[in-house]
Amino acid sequence: MTPRSLPLWLALVLALLCGALVALQSRINGELGSRLGDGFTAAAISFGSGLVILTVALAIVPAGRRGLARVRDALRGRGLRWWYVLGGAAGSFLVLSQGLTAAALGVALFTVAVVAGQTISGLVLDRIGLGPGGRRPLTAARLVGAMLALVAVTWAVSAQFGGGAPMWMMLLPFIAGLGTGWQQAVNGQVRVVAESALTATFINFAVGTSVLVVLMLGHWALAGLPARLPAEPWLYVGGAIGCIFIGVTAFLVRITGVLLLGLATVAGQLASALLLDLLLPTAGHVLAFSTIGGTLLAIVAVAVASIRWGWRRQTA
Repeated sequence: MTPRSLPLWLALVLALLCGALVALQSRINGELGSRLGDGFTAAAISFGSGLVILTVALAIVPAGRRGLARVRDALRGRGLRWWYVLGGAAGSFLVLSQGLTAAALGVALFTVAVVAGQTISGLVLDRIGLGPGGRRPLTAARLVGAMLALVAVTWAVSAQFGGGAPMWMMLLPFIAGLGTGWQQAVNGQVRVVAESALTATFINFAVGTSVLVVLMLGHWALAGLPARLPAEPWLYVGGAIGCIFIGVTAFLVRITGVLLLGLATVAGQLASALLLDLLLPTAGHVLAFSTIGGTLLAIVAVAVASIRWGWRRQTA
């Protein structure tokens, strides 16, 4: 299946499912970091395990190796700019911002700042055409959908607001959100050049793992080694989930554009987090009505933002 043959509605459903995987991955990696007492090591393990999986996949799948050769040739011939292959660094920066500010800001403010950055990034990158799908018009429907998404996320996490952290600390997760949109755009471009989502995902994980290993070693030098690795196998599947997420979104961004992809994954993340809170609640966490209402509004935001583009694509 190629991006051109996939209808927009199905692409958005897949993006929602990708967002659901992110919420599951966050729960798993968060638990691993808690057991280790070291979020940097947990993130490096997650990225590193994903890189191992992708390395094995490249050894098995010839198309992935041919994709690496195409990317190498495109970089040498300057058909692909060097910074297009650094999408994984944005994922590492998001992890870094979590470690530096999430505890002080709280999950609510951190999430709002990231989604605000991601939404603005999606609007701008679609407008200038950085993603593989080219330029997308800045229509009223897209603007309304973006604003609804921000309201939805703020509403969904409003029950968690509190604390006296300075507002300037929101700058770091906001920049991380901007980087998330950029990461999806450049990964999509690499996929187009490589003609392989596997290749794009491998490059993303190779760069991200390299950055996180350096950060982990620096953290060890300052804070010492983490606790002993836990024995439960499910704590180590975060990397595999990340492989699926990066690979599928690199494929979908050409169809949806950066903005719609970001809005759909955020909506899926909220919906999955809601289900996890219902089925596997954490200690001391009470499910609020605002979480349900915000999640439903996020799905409405995706529908609103896609109306005009879906119609234009159908009639083109």
